[in-house]
This record gives sequence, structure tokens and C-alpha cells, in this order.
Amino acid sequence: MSSTLIKCFNLAKTVRAATVKGFLTSPQQQWQAWSAAALQTPHAQLHTSPARRDLMEFFDDKKHWSENEVKVGRAWRTDELRIKSNKELHQLWFVLLKERNMLMTMEHECNDKMEIFPNPERVDKVKISMENLETVVRERNKAYHLLETGETGERPQKAVKNAFGLQVNYKMCEHVLPPFMNLKWIKSRNIGFGGRAVNRFLLKYREQLYNAKRKAKNRSRNEVMMILRRNPNFDLDVLRRKFPDVNVDKLRNEDKARGHYVPKVDV
Repeated sequence: MSSTLIKCFNLAKTVRAATVKGFLTSPQQQWQAWSAAALQTPHAQLHTSPARRDLMEFFDDKKHWSENEVKVGRAWRTDELRIKSNKELHQLWFVLLKERNMLMTMEHECNDKMEIFPNPERVDKVKISMENLETVVRERNKAYHLLETGETGERPQKAVKNAFGLQVNYKMCEHVLPPFMNLKWIKSRNIGFGGRAVNRFLLKYREQLYNAKRKAKNRSRNEVMMILRRNPNFDLDVLRRKFPDVNVDKLRNEDKARGHYVPKVDV
């Protein structure tokens, strides 16, 4: 060790000893002043959550262990989160994260003990709240970057086709080498799709999508037909707004939508 480092260490020890000695030998009035200042510290700067600092924070309150139902609220909405400050959103994120960890622990414990997990929709509500919070934070980040730089600040992405011929969004990222020199990246991205197996898969996949869309349209059409059959004087504007893919005017004149009722005849 060099002589300069030894001198620095000795100087630090001397300063520390002098500081501790002066702190211990300070008069009693100064001690009382420090104590009063500590008592006058505002509680807003301290952590005021329930005093639980052990592993039991991963579990729910003991009074809820034997309950079949726990009263909880709904998930946070984006409109409610937009009026909060960044600090409040930061604090709320950690509260939701802590709640999610607790719920997942309780769910695993209930499954292990072969017991019913009360209100399993709580996990979904916390998940929806966290997704809405991320949406609000992303909106603010985009607005800030657009104001400062004229760009969104998001990772650029483009639509590409994978090995199965399906269109996916590829998020671009930075690389050390330029594209024309990065042979490994070129081989990983230039994935050719084709052949009899892939074409057969695409044919069946598109057929499955078409059948799902056709069945959904038929279900909407049958629902409108049953509503008109049971309630012939139903408001057609409401049906048009609720079922935009169904031709309500054409369906109203069909025999299946008329139903079995005696029409009113003016005498």
C-alpha cells in the first residue's frame, strides 16, 4: 500500500474519532434540542402503513383465512389514474405489486391445502389495474417525448411474417454491428416460409378464422331474431347500435322474426 493511501486512512480515522467525541461530549441542552426537533418531524415524511415487516406480508389478514368471500372493490380505471400525479402512480404501482404477490401466495397455499380461494377475481382486478396504470404512464411518456423531441419514444416496430407465414409485430432493437455485417441477425430474420406443410397450415388456419367469424355473425342474427319475435315493438335503433353487423330492417320482415301473436286491427 502506498504512503498516500496510508495518510488518507489515518486522516479519516482522526476525523471520525473527533466527530464521535464531540457528539458524545455535547452539552445536555443541545441533546434536548435535537430530541425536540426529532419529535417535531412531520409524520408525512415517515412510512405510516401497518407495521408488518416480516414474511406474513405475503399472506392475507388472518381474519380472512376462514372466510368464503372477501368484500373487495373494483379495478382502477384509466380515467381515475389520469388525474393522479406521477408520485401517486409510483406509490400505487408498488401497492398493487404487493397485493398481487399476496394474492398469488394465498392462491398457491389454498391449492396446496385443498381449500377454496375466496374471491379469485381479485387477481384479475389487480392485473387490470396494473395494465391501466401502465397505459397511463405510457401516455404521459409519449406526450413528453413528442413535446421535447417530436417522437413517441417507443421502440419502433414493423409487421413481418414468421416461419409459419403469420404476420407478427417485430420490435426493433440496437445491435453492435450494422445490418449488412451482422450475419447472425440476417440468418435469424430471413426465415423463409413455404412448402406443402406451411401452405396446408395456412389454409386450415384461415378456414378456422372464417368459421369463427361466420358463427359469431349467426349468433348475433339469431339473437336479434329472438328479440324481435318476443318483442315486436322493440326499439330498432338500440338493436342497430348493439348489433352493427346485422341488417335489422331486413331481418324484421322475415317470417322467423314475426313470431306467433295476433296483430292489432283497427275497427
